[in-house]
Amino acid sequence: MTAARELRLDGTGLTELDPSLFRSPDGTDGVEGAGGPELLSAYRNRITELPPGIALLAPTLHTLNLADNLLTAVPAEIGTLRRLHTLDLAHNRIAELPDTLGDLSGLTRYLYVADNRLTSLPTGIGRLTRLRYLGATDNRLSALPSGIGAMAQLRELRLYGNRISVLPESLGRLGALRELHLMDNQLTYLPDSVGGLRQLRELRLMDNQLRELPPSLGDLSRLSHLDLRNNQLAELPPVVAGGLVALTRLDLRNNRLRRLPTAELASLPLLEKLDLRWNPLQLDRRTEEWVSDLEHRGCTVLL
Repeated sequence: MTAARELRLDGTGLTELDPSLFRSPDGTDGVEGAGGPELLSAYRNRITELPPGIALLAPTLHTLNLADNLLTAVPAEIGTLRRLHTLDLAHNRIAELPDTLGDLSGLTRYLYVADNRLTSLPTGIGRLTRLRYLGATDNRLSALPSGIGAMAQLRELRLYGNRISVLPESLGRLGALRELHLMDNQLTYLPDSVGGLRQLRELRLMDNQLRELPPSLGDLSRLSHLDLRNNQLAELPPVVAGGLVALTRLDLRNNRLRRLPTAELASLPLLEKLDLRWNPLQLDRRTEEWVSDLEHRGCTVLL
């Protein structure tokens, strides 16, 4: 007799996970009987603690969803769940994650820790070299561990709604990254290494305090969406504008731009929308002609 492959306890009013849930029907624990669930989902409850006994599910568990509970901590034993490919701890009250999180060698699909009270990510997170998606939005992060650059398979990184003021140079080693979401932080500049993100398609930086852009940003030849709304940019460097040959949407609303590299922007073959509203731009006849040319080829320009 074997345990159910899926254990779904969502929205059942639970305040704790009963240790008996981690044992197979014959009374053996998950380690001996290997009869535990492959999926354990208990989101939208009132669970305050994840018991160390969760380690008994290590032989079988590949998905653990404890989102939208009242968790304040995560035990070190979480690191024993090496078969996990998906871990969701979002919408809790977690202030710190154990370094053993980096021991989850099977974590390949998703790690959600959004909407908690995290002030930092564990240094061991860099050991999650096979993870494709990391979501740590709406926390209290002020920086990122340098080891994050070792997460070679990361495709999507969502960090918006934090207090990040500096990005590590190692970020540029994320060669597989396609989406980087850093809206609503406290960034004043980007590291030069950002030019190493050669697979990047989306870069979202609205609601920061950026004053300048590194020339290496122009190396992102596959970038299609660049959102720089609500920053403090006084200049868009020609080398940046001219290098973004795959760009389809560029949002520069509410910055401090007075002039634009019009020739470089006009040379972008795929540009579909350029939003320049709420900048102190100096408009003259040449600018009007340039805008007219862009619109004639099908690009929407908002001034």
